Amino acid sequence: MQRYNLFYMIHKGLREMLYTTAGQLQKIDFTVSEETEPVFNQVTQVLNLFDKHAHTEDHFVLTAIETYEPSVVNLFEEEHVLDHELSNKLRSLLTMFDGLTLDAEKTELGSAIRLAFTEFLVFNLNHMAKEERVLNQLLWNYYSDEELHGITQQIIAQLPPEQMQEYSTWMMRALSNQEIIGWLKSIKDNAPDFVFNGMLSLAEKELPEDRLQTVLSNITEGALLAS
Repeated sequence: MQRYNLFYMIHKGLREMLYTTAGQLQKIDFTVSEETEPVFNQVTQVLNLFDKHAHTEDHFVLTAIETYEPSVVNLFEEEHVLDHELSNKLRSLLTMFDGLTLDAEKTELGSAIRLAFTEFLVFNLNHMAKEERVLNQLLWNYYSDEELHGITQQIIAQLPPEQMQEYSTWMMRALSNQEIIGWLKSIKDNAPDFVFNGMLSLAEKELPEDRLQTVLSNITEGALLAS
């Protein structure tokens, strides 16, 4: 029987953020502010959401196994510290970039930002894979799927609405049609109507028309999108 993976959806969304932002950093001309500004804003969003995600894992996931596997918890806490250091390095470079006026300096520092983001990306891809490989197995050893769903609900309950919207947007972009259908059906069955309608609006905004129609045909039985 396939066990519940509480990392699965959020990690898909976070990976999509990393891939998309890395691709944008590859293409921009660092001497053109109209190109750098939106991409640097997205880099900042990535850093903020990864910091918040690590904080959430520390307080809800690692605490769930600390009694049973304290040495493993220490290892992942140390990795979260390193992740924070990589975030701060990128933030410092972005702040330095704001003070530059010469194109040659912008090009040079832009390359440093791109490389620092690559370092951040590689670290986090490996870190998330390790969490899904190591922490999932421990969670499955000590908790039932019902209890793990409970941890997920605790995490969702403490997220500010704007942060939940950011995570949901990237998950919507990253998940397969069947995964989105299952996600929306669960929201429809368990959440207030306004939450479900908000997620339908998000699907309308983020999904290509063919994918949107596939999703809608499986969850709304012809109902109109929320306006």
